Amino acid sequence: MGKEGRLRPGRLPFSARKGMMTTGTSSLESAPPLVKDNPRKGAFCNYIVILGRGLFGRMRVSPSQRWIMHMDMDAFFASIEQLDNPSLRGRAVVVGGDHRGVVSTCSYEARRFGVHSAMSIAEARRRCPQAVYVRPRMRRYAEVSALVRETLERFSPKVEMASVDEAYLDATGLERLFGPVEEMGRALKAAVKEATGGLTCSVGIAPVKFLAKIASEQRKPDGLFLLAPEKTADFLAALAVTAVPGVGRRFSEELARLGVKTCGDVSRYGEEFWRRRYGKAGVVLWERAHGEDPREVVPWTPPKSESAESTLDVDTRDREVLRTWILRHAERVGASLRRQGLAGRTVTLKIKYADFHQITRQVTLDRRICSTESIYETACAVLDGLDLTDRVRLVGVGVSGFEAGAPKQLSLMPAKEPEKDEARRGRLNMAVDALRSRYGGGAVMRGRLFEAQQEEDPAETERRRDRAEGRMLREKH
Repeated sequence: MGKEGRLRPGRLPFSARKGMMTTGTSSLESAPPLVKDNPRKGAFCNYIVILGRGLFGRMRVSPSQRWIMHMDMDAFFASIEQLDNPSLRGRAVVVGGDHRGVVSTCSYEARRFGVHSAMSIAEARRRCPQAVYVRPRMRRYAEVSALVRETLERFSPKVEMASVDEAYLDATGLERLFGPVEEMGRALKAAVKEATGGLTCSVGIAPVKFLAKIASEQRKPDGLFLLAPEKTADFLAALAVTAVPGVGRRFSEELARLGVKTCGDVSRYGEEFWRRRYGKAGVVLWERAHGEDPREVVPWTPPKSESAESTLDVDTRDREVLRTWILRHAERVGASLRRQGLAGRTVTLKIKYADFHQITRQVTLDRRICSTESIYETACAVLDGLDLTDRVRLVGVGVSGFEAGAPKQLSLMPAKEPEKDEARRGRLNMAVDALRSRYGGGAVMRGRLFEAQQEEDPAETERRRDRAEGRMLREKH
C-alpha cells in the first residue's frame, strides 16, 4: 500500500490535507450493507470494499472522525478575582506580584490598554494606572482548576490538563452520548460555567491537537470554534507560521528570509528540504503545516521538571542569602517530587541578575534524588562555582531527568554510600511531609529557614509562599 493509502494517527483526511479529492465513503457506518442476511459477514464485506478503494482509488478513509477539543479558561486568575469580589467586575484587574514582579494574567478590561501576561508590573502600571492590582491566590486558583477538571471528566474519559487553566479532551465517538460535537462543546461550556459559579471558557474543536488549541483562540472570550476537516486546508494556508508550536522568534526570522510567513508557504519547499535543513524541527513544521499531529490526548503524564523560583525583595550578592532561598526552593521542589513518587538526576540553578541577564547551570548526578538535602547541596555546589558578576535579582532551583518511583527502600544488593544516604534522607523527609500535611506547613521547620522567617514581615512571608506556590503550579503543567 502506498504512502497515501495508509492512515496515520492524527493525519487529516487526504481531501482536507491536499484540497483535491472530496468524494467517496469516509466511514464504515456510511457504507451501504452488501450482505443483509448476515450482519457480521456484511460488515466484513464493507471493510473489504473500503480497503479496495484505498488500494486502487488511493483514497484516505477513517472508520470514525477524530475530534479533539481544547478548553481554555478566559483570563482565569483575573476572572476568579472578579467572581469572588463583585466590586471588581467590569474593572481592569491585574494579577501579579509586587512592583518587582510580573503580570500573571489580567482581565480583558486591562488588555485594552496593552497589558499582557509576563509583562513587568512596573510597565503594566505605566500603561494602566487605574487598574486594580492584586496578588495571586494560587490555592484558590488550584481549587477552581480541580472543579473544572472534574467537570470535563464527565464528558470524556480522556482529559489532559495542559496547565492550570486549559485542557484537551478526546471527543471521538461521543456523538451518541452528547449529539454532534459542536453541541457537545456548547454543553461543556455551560457545565463549566455552572460548576465554577459563572466563569467562562473558550473551546476549539478540530481533528488534531494543535489545531484545536489554535481554534480555541479564534473567538475569545466565551467562544466556540469548530474547524471541520473540509475547511482545514484553507485555514492552514492562511495561518501564520508563528502559530505552529515550536516556531519561536529566531526560527520565524529564518523562515521569513526564505519567504515563509504562512503554513501555506511551507509547501513551496518539499518535505525532504525541511528534513535536511532543520532535522526533526523541520519535519514537525512540515507535518503541522499540512495538518498532521499524531499526539494523543494523554490523561496524565509525568512532568518534565519541577522547579520553584522567586524574585528577591532586594538585589544581592550575599551568597548566604542566596543559599537560604535555595533551601526554600529545595524544600518545595523536594516535597512535590515525593508526593508524585518522582526522583531526578539533574539539578538546575537559575540566576537572573539585576540587569535581567539570566543564566542557568545544571549538574547531572549518577543517582536519583528527591530529598531536600540532596537538592540543596547540589544546587549550592553549583552556586559555589559561579562568579557572581552582578547583584542577583531572582534565584530558582529545578530538578529534572525523572524516573518514576522515588526510592522508598534499600536494594537487596549492597548499595553505595550516597545511595544509602539518599534513602535515609528520603525516609526522614517523608516523615516530615506527613507531619506538615497533618499539622500545617509550619509544624516542622529547618533552623535556617526559621531564623530567616523571624527577620521578615509576616505579610511578606505569606506573599512569598503564594509566589512560590504559584510558580510551582505553573511549572508542573
